[in-house]
Amino acid sequence: MDGAAAHRSLTVHPALAALRGGLIVSCQARPDHPLHGPIFMAAMARAASGAGALGLRMNGPEDISAARAAVDLPIIGLYKRPYDDCQVVITPTFAEAEVVAASGATVIALDATGRRRPDGVGLAEMIARIHDELRLPILADASCIEDGLAAASAGADAVATTLSGYVDPEAPPPEDPDLDLVAALAERVRVPVIAEGRIKTPAEAREALDRGAFAVVVGTAITNPREIAREFVQALAPHAGGRRAQGW
Repeated sequence: MDGAAAHRSLTVHPALAALRGGLIVSCQARPDHPLHGPIFMAAMARAASGAGALGLRMNGPEDISAARAAVDLPIIGLYKRPYDDCQVVITPTFAEAEVVAASGATVIALDATGRRRPDGVGLAEMIARIHDELRLPILADASCIEDGLAAASAGADAVATTLSGYVDPEAPPPEDPDLDLVAALAERVRVPVIAEGRIKTPAEAREALDRGAFAVVVGTAITNPREIAREFVQALAPHAGGRRAQGW
């Protein structure tokens, strides 16, 4: 599908319009990562802004607030909070959505899979309450075409392929981005489709736009030096031992 054709009949929330056709950099670091914390995430936000990114995706109130103070870019905010006996982690309840909104996010991202939320609230009810009380647009993180269609029908302002390949704990995620899901969603929903998940190269990002994505999120390939370095280390591993043994 031609990306421009996919956009012609879209309903685009004003807060999302500035993201059209561009890069959204996901600046996130887990607690065990050396770059965890708002100081580092704010620095990443400034670097992304300086490179020309059109938006950010940030996790947690401290990082969102730090990025909001550092740059003037739209921020897709989320709050990863685990609950016992629940697989939904991305903004699982309205309480987390409130925190994201108060931290300065432009858009609230939430899990849009069919999995049970910790409070038992359905997706449509969650979306309606965020719209009514927080007055912010919603990005629905989907894992499949059914998720995306249900989220758009429930009133989500955009859908993303974020969770494709990540909902089955027994199956490792695939290596490549799910561009087929991007194209399928772009064919069938009339809200922006955000491509996210395992996009590693500029060529893949461009292909996502060509297949109908409104914008593209890239995280690890840009903002996770530990994983980037690990790929190089693994590629060199067959030779590294021999060189050390020879005193190189």
